[in-house]
Amino acid sequence: MNWVTLMNELWIGSVLLVVLFTLLASGTWVALSLVSVAAVGMLLIGNDAFGLIYATTTWGAVSDWSLAALPLFIWMGEILFRSRLSDDLFEGLTPWLSRIPGALFHVNILSCGIFAAVSGSSAATAATIGKMTLPELKRKGYDDHMAIGTLAGSGTLGLLIPPSIILIVYGVSAEVSIGRLFIAGALPGLMLVLMFIGYTVFWSLKNHQRMPIDDTHYTRAQKFAGIIKLVPVACLVTFVLGSIYAGITTPTEAASFGVLGSLVLAASSRTLSWQTFKDSLMGAVKTSCMIIFILAGAAFLTVAMGFIGLPRLLAEQIALLNLSPYMLLLCLTILFVILGCFLDGISVVVLTTSVVLPMVTQAGINPLWFGIYIVLVVEMSQITPPVGFNLFVIQSLTGKNILYVAKAALPFFFLLMAAVAIITVFPQIVTWLPMTMTQG
Repeated sequence: MNWVTLMNELWIGSVLLVVLFTLLASGTWVALSLVSVAAVGMLLIGNDAFGLIYATTTWGAVSDWSLAALPLFIWMGEILFRSRLSDDLFEGLTPWLSRIPGALFHVNILSCGIFAAVSGSSAATAATIGKMTLPELKRKGYDDHMAIGTLAGSGTLGLLIPPSIILIVYGVSAEVSIGRLFIAGALPGLMLVLMFIGYTVFWSLKNHQRMPIDDTHYTRAQKFAGIIKLVPVACLVTFVLGSIYAGITTPTEAASFGVLGSLVLAASSRTLSWQTFKDSLMGAVKTSCMIIFILAGAAFLTVAMGFIGLPRLLAEQIALLNLSPYMLLLCLTILFVILGCFLDGISVVVLTTSVVLPMVTQAGINPLWFGIYIVLVVEMSQITPPVGFNLFVIQSLTGKNILYVAKAALPFFFLLMAAVAIITVFPQIVTWLPMTMTQG
């Protein structure tokens, strides 16, 4: 590559970065910002056929059949969000956790883990569980700082524990099997839950003077009644995920059954009315359209970057640095966390996947593993100010200052960072289960 071409591409790249951050800072929708940057880039290289390119590119991006699972899983979460699921989770888990160090703090963690497995949304997980647990924890005298921290950290599980919306988006963007991604996310998700529980036990033993004295004794009958309340949710999770893991259904088919099951659960709990049905449907439509719009804009930007040559230039320059896979991942981690301070997780994934994936595959990193890695890093950004989505959700629930919420979530940020390091050193945590089930 001659110096003239290199300098020209660098100049265009600099202009596009300025345009992108200017639009984002002005409050322009992420999808419109991506489309605008792509159009400006095409004009700068003298390609005025961007209208036709936009039409063909976006149609190809949003007509992928794999995306059909996206609105269905979102709708399933919306239905359960409006049902008695959260109350049943709290009432079912409380009798079993009352004697463990940390007691009802663990209800936050496990409720988020279970709800994440039926909603797929980080914000919905934090909002639903927070509305139910935070007032109860405050009433019983639990430490407010730790209550907010466990909710903020555990709320991010909605991004990783299948069925995860962001994993579907990554699978479509990176052309990786969504079913295999769901299977790959299971063990890291379980690992995170155990890490959060372990830290909460440690904190509770170290700060026992800040824990309330709870002499409530639960009988075997009450514990058995708690299990009964958890059975419907457990059955739904087992069926939806089990059918995918066993290869019986595709993610889209499993999502369809999940919607049907959630409707049955809502009806059986007498929380399904015509109004809640309409609200859940409209909520799913709005969220799905937002995500599809971002995907379409990102697809157009990807093609525009290909015309300009920026991904190739970036890959070549990084290749010249001779970075080891570990150093490359360290640099990407810093990049994703910084981007996550200004963009939501889905935007980070669709904006960067097409650029970084060639570098990742060139470094010999498994794209399946990389999908779980990027979700874990995005989880970190969800509790990183100033634009950590979970921080905003919890701030709206508690009325606390955003920095107070961020400080409470800081230990869980470091736990997520530790999880990233663990799967980097031991990638088998991610790849073992998909390989085993595929061979089986």
